[in-house]
Amino acid sequence: MNFQAQGQPLNRPGMDQVCQLLGVKEASVWAVLSVETRGFGFLADRRPQILFERHIFHSHTGGRYDAQAADISNTKPGGYVGGSGEYERLERAMALDSSAALASTSWGIGQIMGFNYAAAGYSSVEEMVAQLCLNEDNQLQAMARFITSAGLASALQRGDWQAFARGYNGPAYEKNQYDQRLAAAYAKSQQLLPDLTLRAAQAALLYLKLDPGPIDGLHGRRTHSALMQYQERAGLPGSGELDETTAHRLLTEAFPPPATTG
Repeated sequence: MNFQAQGQPLNRPGMDQVCQLLGVKEASVWAVLSVETRGFGFLADRRPQILFERHIFHSHTGGRYDAQAADISNTKPGGYVGGSGEYERLERAMALDSSAALASTSWGIGQIMGFNYAAAGYSSVEEMVAQLCLNEDNQLQAMARFITSAGLASALQRGDWQAFARGYNGPAYEKNQYDQRLAAAYAKSQQLLPDLTLRAAQAALLYLKLDPGPIDGLHGRRTHSALMQYQERAGLPGSGELDETTAHRLLTEAFPPPATTG
């Protein structure tokens, strides 16, 4: 599979639609996203953020690859390398059993496990992965459908982080302090929500190999510096601010519209 597409970031209609579906304010959604992926669903090369789970692959393949590939098929979780290195693990597993490998991987901004494809609204794990490679809006929709299907929307609405963590992260959530991290992320999000336009610009800067720092929709020092570098490169006034002209040029360069045929 080709996991690389444009890597389009979230937009306002996509976020609003998910908030309406889940019956929550935006801060609740960002709490989950911040804990799962620090709030961004793609790597710098535009492939979705993933984590390959070798114990799930073991389960889905009946352990028949344990002896020959214990680092990617094992009764015990682990072996994580993070970042783009997870794709190396995934691709090795796909060479053994493609569907099982995709199902044994968590995908995108909400880190939805591939085996939850039906709960996320897809007919196959391959369809889910293909859609989640396109943009964060699809990733967020998949997360919201999974939350609804798993009966976790009410816990999110109540701010019952223990109940939500148990259902979303599994029974071992306490070991990772998942519920406490959710509560802390929610408190932070209530104070300051990401600016989605700035966040999209940060994603564009990342893809253009200009380091904006975290893709968080907040105008920090590194974002200011990256915008200055882009403006200099593009022949624009170097303010370090995301003015209308800079935003248009930057987003068009990073996310060019599809070519039309005459």
